[in-house]
Amino acid sequence: MIVHDVPQRSPEWVALRLGRLCASRASDMLATLKSGGEAASRRDLRVQLCLERVTGYAQETGYVNGDMQRGTELEPDAIAAYEAATGSLVDPVGYCAHDTLLAGASPDGLVGDHGLVEVKVPKSATHLGYLKAGTVPKDYLPQLVHQLWITGRSWVDFVSFDPRFPPALQFFCVRLHRHDQELASYELAATVFLSEVDHEVAAVAALASQIPA
Repeated sequence: MIVHDVPQRSPEWVALRLGRLCASRASDMLATLKSGGEAASRRDLRVQLCLERVTGYAQETGYVNGDMQRGTELEPDAIAAYEAATGSLVDPVGYCAHDTLLAGASPDGLVGDHGLVEVKVPKSATHLGYLKAGTVPKDYLPQLVHQLWITGRSWVDFVSFDPRFPPALQFFCVRLHRHDQELASYELAATVFLSEVDHEVAAVAALASQIPA
């Protein structure tokens, strides 16, 4: 892992993510149709990463709605709640890049020598659902597995925080441990996908070579 010490969401952080498979898009990379074919979200991600490598510009809109903005603003409070509940300090981290592949992750923090923390500040109905289920939400499993893959860490704590709840229900935390077999399967899927992105880039280069100067 190569750690780039840049503030998350800064222009430097955005530039580092261009053309790379990031944790937030892991579920799209793994998406398939019930028939077994490629899902549109996987195809769109492949094209997006290709275009980012070819053009050097981000293809995502950067749209932020009210819920997303609220989550960003309350993230420090969620981290503080985690530290108070666990007694563990969270070290901020910038962008964690894979040593050889164009992939990376931006965990919300490093915990000690072995852990990570990923924080969500969702809608109240979503937070309640997490409290009732008591498990890692399946929608976020690919993101967490990707983070463990990139960082080599042993576990990641998934945190949901909603200060609108009564104090005893504001904080939810569940730990996902590293499983080497699961990570090996994920690494294979990511490697295959990134090879497909490479072929997309090569196809664009071939188009350019066919156009007369």
